[in-house]
Amino acid sequence: MKSFRKELWFNTSKRREYLNITREIDKCVIESGVQEGLVLVNAMHITASVFINDDESGLHQDFEKWLERLAPEKPHSQYMHNGYEDNADAHLKRQIMGRDVVVAITKGQLDLGPWEQIFYGEYDGMRRKRVLVKIIGE
Repeated sequence: MKSFRKELWFNTSKRREYLNITREIDKCVIESGVQEGLVLVNAMHITASVFINDDESGLHQDFEKWLERLAPEKPHSQYMHNGYEDNADAHLKRQIMGRDVVVAITKGQLDLGPWEQIFYGEYDGMRRKRVLVKIIGE
């Protein structure tokens, strides 16, 4: 069995942003040489997420509105965590959107549904953060 590990680094230009990272994960699968197996993609920071959904701008705006209703950024004073930092909302948003995804690799390609794409979700951005890609298989 082969094992492959790579870190992808991102630095978003906004506090909250969604990046389609499907192509980067495709490149990792090719680089790994795995034809049949699994890829784990996970955010290595507690204020970021990795998830699968459609790459549609209206949907991304809906995520933003929905998450802001569930865990509004301001006022910062509403959160106990914000005594030291001002990112409690980002921790909560990450909890809702998830930490990681696992995708099958079949015949050397990501085995995604017709509209499925892999996204990195940033909720406390404008600084360098990483995503771990771990691939195992034959």
